[in-house]
Amino acid sequence: MMTSLVLTGARIFDGERSLAGQALLVEEGRVKAVVPEADVADRSEVQRLDGGLLAPGFIDVQVNGGGGRMLNNDPTAETMGAIARAHRTCGTTALLPTLITDTREVTAQAIAAACEAARSEPGIIGLHLEGPHLAPARRGAHLPELMRPLEDDDVEEICAAADKMPVLHMTLACEQASPSRIRRLTEAGVIVSLGHTDCTSETAIALFEAGARGVTHLFNAMSGLSHRAPGLVGAALDHGPAWGGIIADGHHVDPIALRIALRAMRGPGRLFHVTDAMALVGSKAESFEINGRAVHREAGEVCSRLVLEDGTLAGSDLDMASAVRFGVEMLELPLEESLRMASAYPADYLGIGREYGYLKPGSRADIVWLDDQIRVKQSWLGGEA
Repeated sequence: MMTSLVLTGARIFDGERSLAGQALLVEEGRVKAVVPEADVADRSEVQRLDGGLLAPGFIDVQVNGGGGRMLNNDPTAETMGAIARAHRTCGTTALLPTLITDTREVTAQAIAAACEAARSEPGIIGLHLEGPHLAPARRGAHLPELMRPLEDDDVEEICAAADKMPVLHMTLACEQASPSRIRRLTEAGVIVSLGHTDCTSETAIALFEAGARGVTHLFNAMSGLSHRAPGLVGAALDHGPAWGGIIADGHHVDPIALRIALRAMRGPGRLFHVTDAMALVGSKAESFEINGRAVHREAGEVCSRLVLEDGTLAGSDLDMASAVRFGVEMLELPLEESLRMASAYPADYLGIGREYGYLKPGSRADIVWLDDQIRVKQSWLGGEA
């Protein structure tokens, strides 16, 4: 590992504020300090950048695939590493490989692989299980015949797995999980998110109070907001501690709805960017398979649209840098806020903000260098380019 690195010549966004005329000092894979450039002008390890912005590396809570690989098709640590490498070119330096609804056997394989990958594959910080405990009525691109209620033996297996990886995140439908089982999961350190559900706002709030922390891809595959039935969307926006991922790709949610949600979010919970990315991110292929079904690319303005044969949206072709740009260009966010939604907020949601999501003394030196068009020029993982 590089023991010392000094980056100058670019503005620095440390996760809270932007700084000009400063240098970023890295030692042993962690941020040591941010100091005036004049203080390091004579150091031999200085790397002079030609403008742009240094920001915390992006953190993606929901990544199904990348680089031509899908986790469901090959649930191994090597697949997880390949997915992470594909997304690293787009500025994502930490992610949760995401397994959508599958069989018990495949789910068990993915859990074992994530335990291994969290130790051996840079950038893998755990696992996101999106299913199989979802509601068939809100299946999206998931196979409804594989969906089932969360039982006590599932809870025990998941709690045991949570001890073996930094982050274990689960998306559950309110119809498939009781408050007592959600409480047991969260007490064991599992981060529970509500999604793929037709629940009422009252039910959602009860599960938030039982420990559920957020919602998975707000608006998509869930009960919507109406004036007499606020649904999960209304509960997520109004229940202060709730967090929510959004897919800002121009296909999953209309920008008007996202702008309204951003203004309405009560806080302290926040909305943050996720990609819900599939195999085609970082790949030139035009199609792939998941659960034996073909998914095709269709042209789009911000990024391509991924659909099943019947036209159902099947994840996204979005990368995190594109989501940040969409936030600035279409959601009217300041650049710093859209960057927080790709780094600081997901880190804080996952409870890893002391290590990730910021460029503060002691933080991991996971860094992305962006040009003035918010395109990735280079990234560093633990101080290594």
